[in-house]
Amino acid sequence: MSDALSYRPKPGEIPTEPGVYRFRDASRRVLYVGKAKNLRARLSNYFAPLSSLHDRTRRMVTTATSVEWTTVGTEVEALQLEWTWINEFDPPFNVQFKDDKSYPYLAVTLGDEAPRALVTRTTGIKGARYFGPYPKVWAVHETIDLMLKAFPIRTCNNANYKRAMQSGKPCFAGQIGRCFGPCSGKVGIEEHRAIVNEFVNFMGSQDRKLINSLTAQMKDAALAQDYETAARRRDQVKALNAVLEKSAVVLRDNVDIDLFGIEQDELAAAVQLFIVRGGRIRGVRGWVVDKELDLSMSELVDSIMQTAYTGDAVPPREIVLPELPDDADALEGWLGEIAHRKVRLVAAQRGEKAALLTTATQNAKQALMLYKTRRSSDFVARSKALEDLQEALGMDSAPLRMECYDVSHLGGTNIVASMVVFEDGLPRKDEYRRFGVPESTDDTDSLYRVLTRRLAYLVPDDATPEALPKSGVIPVPADATADLLVGDGEDLAEAAPGADGGAAGESDTPEVAAKRKKFRYQPNLLIVDGGQPQVAAAARALRESGVEGITLCGIAKRLEEIWLPDSDYPVILPRNSDALFLIQRIRDEAHRFAITHQRARRKRDINTILGEIPGLGPARIKVLLQHFGSVTRLREASVDSIAEIRGIGPALAEGIHRHLRA
Repeated sequence: MSDALSYRPKPGEIPTEPGVYRFRDASRRVLYVGKAKNLRARLSNYFAPLSSLHDRTRRMVTTATSVEWTTVGTEVEALQLEWTWINEFDPPFNVQFKDDKSYPYLAVTLGDEAPRALVTRTTGIKGARYFGPYPKVWAVHETIDLMLKAFPIRTCNNANYKRAMQSGKPCFAGQIGRCFGPCSGKVGIEEHRAIVNEFVNFMGSQDRKLINSLTAQMKDAALAQDYETAARRRDQVKALNAVLEKSAVVLRDNVDIDLFGIEQDELAAAVQLFIVRGGRIRGVRGWVVDKELDLSMSELVDSIMQTAYTGDAVPPREIVLPELPDDADALEGWLGEIAHRKVRLVAAQRGEKAALLTTATQNAKQALMLYKTRRSSDFVARSKALEDLQEALGMDSAPLRMECYDVSHLGGTNIVASMVVFEDGLPRKDEYRRFGVPESTDDTDSLYRVLTRRLAYLVPDDATPEALPKSGVIPVPADATADLLVGDGEDLAEAAPGADGGAAGESDTPEVAAKRKKFRYQPNLLIVDGGQPQVAAAARALRESGVEGITLCGIAKRLEEIWLPDSDYPVILPRNSDALFLIQRIRDEAHRFAITHQRARRKRDINTILGEIPGLGPARIKVLLQHFGSVTRLREASVDSIAEIRGIGPALAEGIHRHLRA
């Protein structure tokens, strides 16, 4: 592939002013829209040598056949034009937002003669005041029910209201005491409007001043022996307190902010928006972003800001973000024009806002995990993913059984590997296995050893005992076989070879024999976590085993590339494809399984080493590790420093020092 793009403009042709640029393909479809403070500096990044570009950027510029730009006066104008063009052209390489649901709002129709409260998912009602969004529709109804006890305003629809006003008979809600609009005859238009204003003011500020005022009126009415009025005020105070209790107090009463928690990986990002008004979380909104190009957090925040405040959404005076975008000043100006006041973007570093941001980010992390899990578990998506993998990897059939391997260690010690199994695109946790590696030179050597041991099980059912390895799987040191294989939570011995040194399964119990038989199922696709070096090591193990009919590939985490044996170029799966989601999930599961076991072994080894010392029990081991942090630092400590620890005397300190130095 030539590094020279035929449509690359000459250096002097690109202006240095702010502007917006568009990449187009041969059919003139817009592939990508971007903005720049300096068009020449920004576009020069796309026309760098292709080998230096990120893989998905390289795919975009090689798919495009032309680039064009429009200069503007300021960064704010560039931001506005970029947002307009993204909405107009829907470019495939721009961030794709997947907000799969509309959120319910509490709306008060202030533009009506007799305003009413209603639940709606649209935000275009003329003259209406909106509160929310709420995470669930029942939360809106619950709020309305509580508020009506304090502010009995109209809730009936316009048709019922007109019919009631013409007939002089209250609507059904009015007859059962749930609506006190003008049609009930209990209040006039102006009096009802005053109650509506109180309703709106309280919902907008949730200030306790109104509650304090109603409490004072209740006491005054009680002193005047007007018990009916006192009871009404009591019920109003109780209802308003209930509304306040439904909203979690997270910040000071005068704080109005929008707070964005964002969690992303190479393919997607989840956003959680916490709407805080009057120090309380008034609404939560979440959505998922599909990323076509690799974006930094700063670039992702920039895209999210342009999408979050569209339609009738008005930004507050302050927006809290995990990281400020590069064009924060221009973005503040653009948001300020929408809000008709100054808007400030801040990145919370410490304090109560940072703590709330941590909570929002944790919610985003859970949302991203749920999104990926649901997408992987969907039958149609799984079928499409398996078909796409078959085509991309050149397989004869779909990979109905896949095994993925990952190696984990700590500084070259406690080396373990994991094997996870997916059948029909779903995990088979009962067939997961863990491997212990006694010694190794590096990750590729560890992977080679593990796969050699695993592939030794894939022998024909009619193979003679002499054809099987005598040491269990392959000729490895005798002390290695004890930690050969372990399933998800199984005992080591359950998956170890025959204890008598004969063929595996020769004297197994029926349960162990069944587990061993499942381990001899041959995968269609074998995946390793890594790039070309790891794939080469796995290919060597596969070649030496003599096992045929298994496709091998590796997934490199940095660019999510799929590497095949003896290939100079990776297979690139579309970033929003179900196939890439599936293979990424398998890789992540193998990594989780390996590192969990590695940490457990490390903890077990530490306790075993210290537990061998006479006079040192679990309580003293815990105190020592809390003080020194690790066995290594404890080994380097002097006898006197060990003796200073509570519960450790000079004699025991001498014994610890001598044992660890032995």
